Amino acid sequence: MIKIEKFKFLGLSLLLFGAANAQDAEQAKRAIDAEKYQNAKNNLKSLITSKSDEGKNYFLLGDVYLKQEEQDSAALYFNKGKNAKRDAEYNLIGLAHIDLNNGNTSAAQAKFKEVEDDMRRKDVEQYVYMGRAYINSDKPNYDKAIAILKKALEKDSKNAQAYLSLGDAYVGSEMYNEAYKAYRTAFNLDNSVLRAKLQLGVITKNTRAAFPEAIKEFNNILAIDSKYGPAYRELAETYSLWANTDTSKYNEYIKKALDYYEKYMQLTDYSLNSRMRHADFLVLAKDYKALEAEAKKMQELDKVNPRILRYLSYSAYENGNYEGSLTAMEEFIAKVDPNRLIARDYLYLGLAKLASTVSTDEEGNSIITDQAVFDAAIEDIKKAAEMDIEITNEYNAIGKKLFKQRLYGPASIVFEVATTNPENRNAFYDNFYLAYSIYYDHVNKSEEDRKLNLERLMVADGALTKVIELSPEAQDAFLFKARINQYMQTEEAYVEMAKAYDEYVRIVSAKGADQLSDGERKNLVEAYSNAGAYYAVIEKEKAVEYFTKALELAPEDEYVKNELERLQK
Repeated sequence: MIKIEKFKFLGLSLLLFGAANAQDAEQAKRAIDAEKYQNAKNNLKSLITSKSDEGKNYFLLGDVYLKQEEQDSAALYFNKGKNAKRDAEYNLIGLAHIDLNNGNTSAAQAKFKEVEDDMRRKDVEQYVYMGRAYINSDKPNYDKAIAILKKALEKDSKNAQAYLSLGDAYVGSEMYNEAYKAYRTAFNLDNSVLRAKLQLGVITKNTRAAFPEAIKEFNNILAIDSKYGPAYRELAETYSLWANTDTSKYNEYIKKALDYYEKYMQLTDYSLNSRMRHADFLVLAKDYKALEAEAKKMQELDKVNPRILRYLSYSAYENGNYEGSLTAMEEFIAKVDPNRLIARDYLYLGLAKLASTVSTDEEGNSIITDQAVFDAAIEDIKKAAEMDIEITNEYNAIGKKLFKQRLYGPASIVFEVATTNPENRNAFYDNFYLAYSIYYDHVNKSEEDRKLNLERLMVADGALTKVIELSPEAQDAFLFKARINQYMQTEEAYVEMAKAYDEYVRIVSAKGADQLSDGERKNLVEAYSNAGAYYAVIEKEKAVEYFTKALELAPEDEYVKNELERLQK
């Protein structure tokens, strides 16, 4: 099942503004809706110069800056606009939005109350803007947003923008049926509000993974307006999700995704912020060559923006430049607000550290060159999972790489973190490799260390129990469950060992002798021999049966011969 994404909404600036200013700001409004943010900023700055007394222009410009996470610039324009002669109160809503971002809800509510107290009987838009502030805050409060937007609809039951915003609030609250109805109502009230129709497709894509239906919805928007850029962006993101869901068509769908995103970029502006959104999509699409090229273009535009270092780190790692990846990520983390760090940042920090501390000796064995850095890398990978459990769906590849390097202990830790995700798409293989890694880590330990390893063996046993729940006929799960229980060397474990070997025998024997591989024949001898040794103590007849079958497969096995002779005396 596709995990439902949190939707990203446009800021307050999509909403209609007063008639006195609507004509002058129409061009900016269209640019904002088309996600041409640089064009919108240029237009609004020009309007502020020509109409410095119109407070809404300051507000709209500030909101674009908030959309682009440039809070200081937003505050600058809100503070200027609150002193304008007309519509100054809207800037209080913008400043309240910043208060919400900063966690100062009491200050935000005081500003909202001041605006509400001054509202006239027919005023509605202020409520809508307040609702969107709650929705788009870094610390959203969807319940507050819904309550305020319902106030707007009490005043004007046919306000399409209020319904659009209400849909966004319902999505944030994961009330998707209500959201769908709100978006549909918004579009029915005003079919020029393409954003509402767009969100109908987004809900279809994210809640039901109904990709063909979502694509049809976005194409219907383009039939209305073939230059509506956001529809191309949604087509790109839909095909990217579909590619990662239906891997048999990955190349076909990911190419479509990249083509649609390029079309979106052509219809918007190639500003730094647009390029960053493009970079985010390239991460999603796993096109790291293009990501590196985009990151370098962004550096030419802005050499000081730390976020560019994130993309340089990601792409450098995926393109094999581990040292460059580590340097870029460490510099990024040192410069950026800690609240802006995401799980993937810590994942790549950990991966780059891992790559820098694993080497190969003369015999081709992997060795850890700096244990402290290696341990820190594992902690970074764990931290990434703590921040976003969904990222553990990518840990299978990381763990397998460590496993192939014969770093079985570290591999087991990575797989163990992955198995903590209850919706892990790789649950079968992650649990199997968790047990597999612990097993090989155990057999490579000294006898003294093995005695201290019982707890990890129990983790491995539990992982294989999960594998068997997922696939009751997984023969190797029973084989390794038997081996692991044998190493535990307790009375209860020997019972479980015998049961597991019995199941392995049952599954493999059912294939018929002529269908067995050499490996399966060898493993059957192991199962018959070890289980036979257990049954020799409690069930002599079954032990004789097992040793006899083992001897049929391995006539020269001296241990089996001797045990069979002893039991038959």
